[in-house]
Amino acid sequence: MSIYNFDNKYNNSFVKPRLFKGIIRNLIIANAIVFLLTTLLRPIMNTYAIFGLVPKLVWTNGFIWQFFTYMFMHGSFSHILINMFILWMFGMELENYWGKKEFLKYYLITGIGSGFLTFLFSMNSTIPVVGASGAIYGLLLAFGLMFPERKIYIYFLIPVRAKYFVMIMGAITFFSSISPNTSNISHLTHLGGLIVGYVYLRKNMLWKKIISYFPNIKFTNPFKNIIRKSKINTNSDYQQTAGYNTDETMREQVDIILDKINLNGYDSLSEQDKRTLFLASQYFAHKEKKKD
Repeated sequence: MSIYNFDNKYNNSFVKPRLFKGIIRNLIIANAIVFLLTTLLRPIMNTYAIFGLVPKLVWTNGFIWQFFTYMFMHGSFSHILINMFILWMFGMELENYWGKKEFLKYYLITGIGSGFLTFLFSMNSTIPVVGASGAIYGLLLAFGLMFPERKIYIYFLIPVRAKYFVMIMGAITFFSSISPNTSNISHLTHLGGLIVGYVYLRKNMLWKKIISYFPNIKFTNPFKNIIRKSKINTNSDYQQTAGYNTDETMREQVDIILDKINLNGYDSLSEQDKRTLFLASQYFAHKEKKKD
């Protein structure tokens, strides 16, 4: 079952999310369980001080687990509701595209990484930081980079393309982080999610830029072994490489790419689109050959 329907009428893509499954379902369930438990335990223990991210306690008491546990803690029902809604709305497309393992890795890296940046810039703070917002902002960035032309409706009314939406959110977060903090929201954590997400997704490009400043020095790319290179031999091989769960989702993605070609030509495709089209053609050709 596909995750999204796409309506290309008037040359626009409208996102219509369906029922969720996979790692996102597990993350939402885990966050809901932790929220329920912390609500029940609140009268007898300070769960935020133990499992939220309290920078001063990390280095004075060694509470290093807080870099992980703070992501599953939320301050109110509206806080967890908004975070989980965004996780479902934007994360489903990314999980379907990347696959469960890669999506979970990215989610944890941005969540833990944003928590670590928050710790570095507020080491003496005793105010608990809670919520999955760092990872959520990382997902928004990834969505904006991978699907820049998708339309997002602010307050369900104002259409904004994903790339501009991420820029707006980034600007708001940046200026909020350098202005006097008058709310309980950690804007620094949000900004950290954007920064960590960008560095992770653009690590090879950034590495090439760094070594270009030192042409006479030979560097070894530390990210070389991180990129997975897969060959298409079977149904499971393709699905693991592209992150699709069914033939239907593969065909829908191919249809979207073909629509792009019809509208703007083959040269308008991104490298990822070209790779997806190539892999899909190999997969379906191999499948037809097996039938014959």
